[in-house]
Amino acid sequence: MAKLVFGMNQSLDGYVDHMAFGPSPTLFRHFIEQARGQAGSVYGRRLYEVMRYWDEDHPEWSAEQHEFAAAWRSQPKWVVSRSLQSVGPNATLIGDDIEAVIRGLKARLVGEIQVGGPDLARSLTDLGLIDVYRLYLHPVVLGRGKPFFAGPRPPLRLAASDLIGEDVIRLTYVPA
Repeated sequence: MAKLVFGMNQSLDGYVDHMAFGPSPTLFRHFIEQARGQAGSVYGRRLYEVMRYWDEDHPEWSAEQHEFAAAWRSQPKWVVSRSLQSVGPNATLIGDDIEAVIRGLKARLVGEIQVGGPDLARSLTDLGLIDVYRLYLHPVVLGRGKPFFAGPRPPLRLAASDLIGEDVIRLTYVPA
């Protein structure tokens, strides 16, 4: 049975913003290895549209960026959206009955399924479907933006904490 994992980079004051701060080389390597090992990813529309950047090679990319793109492209993706009419390669559109589809994925697959986007994570949290929360805490204060938890924080229990690189702490929580 697969586990649904919601993890994102977060500022000290609780916001996620991929444009405000990026991963160090060590953290990016961590994300490459993580993407290689995932059973797949579930995205909301907005984050999926951002991640589509990795669908096409760019000549200015580093070797690590090419590695991440290859790992991301190879895994199956499910996109939750009522407004999209189609999705890109290796992706499946989920328009209705999100709960049944996600429960089916969890029952059928083995490993971790990454959840992308705070709004989608909130919906899946409300349905009791998220098994693990991973906060990659960066020493940055944004003062604004999209919060990691799009709604009230669910009751959680700290399961692990790890230093990744020189300045990012990964906090791993499970539902209490």
